[in-house]
Amino acid sequence: MTQLTLSLRDISKSFGGVEVLHQVNLDAVGGEVLALLGENGAGKSTLVKILAGDYTPDGGTIVVDGAESAELNPRSARRLGIRMIHQEFQDAGALTVAENISLGRWPGRGGVISWSRLRRRAEDVLGQMGVDIDPGATVGSLRVGERQIVEIARALADDAQLLILDEPTAALSQQEVDRLFEWVRRLRDRGVCIVYITHRLDEVFELADRVQVLRNGDVALVSATSDVTRRELVEAMVGRDIGEVSRPADLGAPTLGEPLISIRDLEVDDQVAGLSLDVSPGEVVCLYGKLGSGTTQVAEACFGIRRPTRGQLRIGGVEGFPSSPVDAIRRGVGYLPPDRKREGAFMNRTVVENLAAASWSRLSSLGVILARRERSAYDRWSGKLGIKSADPTVQAIANLSGGNQQKVLLARWLERGSNPLVLVEPTRGVDVGARQEIYSAIRALSREGQAVLVVTSDYEEAVQLADRVVVMQRGRQAAEFAGDDVTAQNLTIAAGG
Repeated sequence: MTQLTLSLRDISKSFGGVEVLHQVNLDAVGGEVLALLGENGAGKSTLVKILAGDYTPDGGTIVVDGAESAELNPRSARRLGIRMIHQEFQDAGALTVAENISLGRWPGRGGVISWSRLRRRAEDVLGQMGVDIDPGATVGSLRVGERQIVEIARALADDAQLLILDEPTAALSQQEVDRLFEWVRRLRDRGVCIVYITHRLDEVFELADRVQVLRNGDVALVSATSDVTRRELVEAMVGRDIGEVSRPADLGAPTLGEPLISIRDLEVDDQVAGLSLDVSPGEVVCLYGKLGSGTTQVAEACFGIRRPTRGQLRIGGVEGFPSSPVDAIRRGVGYLPPDRKREGAFMNRTVVENLAAASWSRLSSLGVILARRERSAYDRWSGKLGIKSADPTVQAIANLSGGNQQKVLLARWLERGSNPLVLVEPTRGVDVGARQEIYSAIRALSREGQAVLVVTSDYEEAVQLADRVVVMQRGRQAAEFAGDDVTAQNLTIAAGG
């Protein structure tokens, strides 16, 4: 196989007038694994989408095997052998493995598909990978790790010379991770160039030949992996701001009572194993981890969305796992989902309706919801949480800012009197000013006796909110920090392995 050489030079890209890449350079060659690192928003996804032809750069040049161009498009990138395996699978779950491997280019003539050639192509590429997957199996019936292998097999069957893997281990078990690494090394040894995006530092040192770090749209570090330390990578990712993420003065050692959330040896399928933690009235505990660490599954178990396979849970004063969200709400649990628009808010309903939704039985009379009671509920919380709405009785929540939407959903559970609160990514998609308002509100609630479990992948959020932080990595508890030990440095290193 001819080894591809690639150079991106002075690549810039803006969205809505905001420049997200500032004259970025990147070099990649066949026969190596290049790890591409950076915190959320650093520009990694934008850069590799330019490389895959999905985005057009505003400036700079792309040189592939000595040929220079201003941009790539999906067709030219494919012709050059550039393939990207996304976090979200691009497969067709109702089709077979063989059909997916040849997706978009089924062999045949005159409109007649050659099923024997289609199956033979799948058997050849799976055999080269040393994978025992039935080409006739429906992709939707496969495990997550097997579906990822099919995605890679499709790229190889299409003569991939540069393979971009975007957080490929996020949803894999450790056994599947080990197998994936074995295949990546085989591809590297065959001369394929691998650009490997990850948050996990242990994967970098186990797999990558070189590493490049982006921070806020700039190149912060380029090095041979053997010449850099974990601490240097963390400092490159978070930059000088790592010392500027300060803990608020009102975070101290809370006076704790009986825990309202008590988890022991929690196991959720193959995604969480052996987790134990307590959350008491008067404290904020953050469960911190990157994508695929298992933190969201813990929150879903607390709210009855996901049924654990083993372990013990006492929540809202009742032993046992909630059987459903309705059961969790009866126990007094309030829950903010990670995607407020799809899972939390009734986007076409008014602000007051959204706020009152969990308390309608109390705000109604003879089965009729009283508008004046809904408005009173809004008035109780709008000032305390800083909710801004032109007319909450007629304005749809969809027309509020992200920060105000999140405050309304938080007020929904406060109006009901819920305690504990389980908040998943509570400031996702929220501007900086509203973030600080939400942080202040959560800390004030904890001082009033709320037990708050915050699930987050944002180290700044954990530093600014938490009395204690439990760090998860690949479904297991990696570390726990409290007080002055809750620092961006400690959290990022623990979460990255």
